[in-house]
Amino acid sequence: MSVAVKQRVAFHTLGCKLNQAETELLARRFAAAGYHVVGGDRGDVCVINTCTVTHVADRKSRHLLRLLRKRNPGALIVATGCYAERAPQELAKIGADLVVGNEQKMEITDLVKDRSASAAYCSAEESVVNGIIRVRSFIKIQDGCSDYCAYCVVPTVRRREYCLSVAEIISEVKARTSAGYKEVVLTGTKIGAYKHDEVNLRHLVERILADTDVERVHLSSLQPQEISAELLSLWRDPRLCRHFHLALQSGSDAVLHRMRRRYSIADYEKAISSIREAAPDAAITADVMVGFPGESGDEFEESHRFCRQIGLADIHVFAFSPRPGTSAVKMPVQVGDRLRKERSLRMLGLAQRSAREFRERFLGQNTTVLWEKEVTPGSGVYSGLTNNYIRVFAESHERLTNQLLPVKLAGLYEQGLWGKLIK
Repeated sequence: MSVAVKQRVAFHTLGCKLNQAETELLARRFAAAGYHVVGGDRGDVCVINTCTVTHVADRKSRHLLRLLRKRNPGALIVATGCYAERAPQELAKIGADLVVGNEQKMEITDLVKDRSASAAYCSAEESVVNGIIRVRSFIKIQDGCSDYCAYCVVPTVRRREYCLSVAEIISEVKARTSAGYKEVVLTGTKIGAYKHDEVNLRHLVERILADTDVERVHLSSLQPQEISAELLSLWRDPRLCRHFHLALQSGSDAVLHRMRRRYSIADYEKAISSIREAAPDAAITADVMVGFPGESGDEFEESHRFCRQIGLADIHVFAFSPRPGTSAVKMPVQVGDRLRKERSLRMLGLAQRSAREFRERFLGQNTTVLWEKEVTPGSGVYSGLTNNYIRVFAESHERLTNQLLPVKLAGLYEQGLWGKLIK
């Protein structure tokens, strides 16, 4: 029933690609319920999908909640995600009207409608979120983790392990392709553990490539022990993105053991070698933690040296952050803040050099870029990503958004490369 009032809903996402996938799904549910999905802080309803993986993520979540409450005091503010699962009372105390954990996240649309029953709704529509939603879509294939690494709070905030069925995932991919998306990103807490009715990750990707017309498929993150010759054989298909985010955390076997990671440095080297043999132009990126409890100067140097030797395309560096309920909190020999900061800066310097060296390898080559949007409206400069996830910028008088177009990589530019469109 069409009526005059149509409520607006705005989404704000912190943290991982899984959170992004869930926000996307929530946005579609709200649109189907008759809401108008908007950007920024202009919503009658503001949904914050929080992260709690570090104390910095907690701080960002709290800051965003307070900012939205200040800028839009009349909005219904909903806090969800991992911070909401771990400490709902903290978010309620600083201004969230509704706090919803991960288990009930997909019920938010109904919960909000119940709280605003007097509001009127119009017919559903497909909405655009953040201007890039029709370019790349995040699809959740799995959730939950029971590994309980020493530093990680995720198993306590995403407790239930489950995998979506192949039919559900194929249906989602087809729906996203029909809606105009060129790329889908398969995401989850631990996608390498995907298994549903004897179908593993390799078979799932095979099915997606065989049964859909999607133009690019990207796997969000894998563990070294999940890399196999059978899985890598799929990269013969050019639609699979040549980007592997491969968990590392430390380049020291002793630190990995204390972290309770399930691989060694030798395992990691073997995985990298297999990837480069299957896809020589692949970008391999990693998360690296510094300052884990007990990390000695020699262990840090070992980690730094390993990261330099293996030639990563980029490194996400973060300092150890004590998380409530994890065993690392109680470990002896906690590394001080000053030392953690010094080590972070050194590892960040290596990350910048490694990323630049990787990009330089492709100067002068022709490749294809999936263009996203103008960097600044009206500038005529567009930004997009190559198949191996190098950020490319190019000038165009014509709109490039959501097009896969060939370019020549001409030079270094900001945190990426400058490209020249090939007519």
